[in-house]
Amino acid sequence: MSCGDHHETSCEEVLARVYSYIDGELDQGGCGEVREHLDECGPCLREYGLEEAVKKIVNKSCGCEQAPAELRSKVLGRIEEICGEIKASGTAGASESA
Repeated sequence: MSCGDHHETSCEEVLARVYSYIDGELDQGGCGEVREHLDECGPCLREYGLEEAVKKIVNKSCGCEQAPAELRSKVLGRIEEICGEIKASGTAGASESA
């Protein structure tokens, strides 16, 4: 996904790190890069809002139970696969309309 505007940190890079950002797993520099990008990029900000809402719903539903590391790895891997498929179909659709 890309909004078409130039950003110091690309849309793809920000969206790849959005879960780490939401979870507070990025260092201060990484948080600053993501936050700065979200401040200036509406499409990424909307995507971030969706991801944050999903995370809150899952957290509310699952309580304080920790997911096993293997499950977390599988879920994150599947999310990356789906993001790649969406990105590929968006790229294909853009080239078809050109």
